[in-house]
Amino acid sequence: MLTLTENASTVVKTLASRGGTSEEAGLRISSAAPESREYAVEVAPQPADSDTVIEADGARVFLEPNAAISLDDKILDADVSEQGNVRFSIAEAAV
Repeated sequence: MLTLTENASTVVKTLASRGGTSEEAGLRISSAAPESREYAVEVAPQPADSDTVIEADGARVFLEPNAAISLDDKILDADVSEQGNVRFSIAEAAV
């Protein structure tokens, strides 16, 4: 299962809370195919019916089925630049 670093949890909570979204809101990650390493990321008001929901320290991440497969054993991290730009990164989980 995808795990989130403390930084990623904080960034996801911040993004999801912007714009008056509901407490159901989270970050949705999708992929065109299970073997793809390219992902689309967006704030979503709620998960789609087929999404896997990950909750960590109050952060909610919604993984569409293809993304759930390819990110199953990964770690999501996030950095925020001095300009406020967010960059997510994915790393292999330690075995």
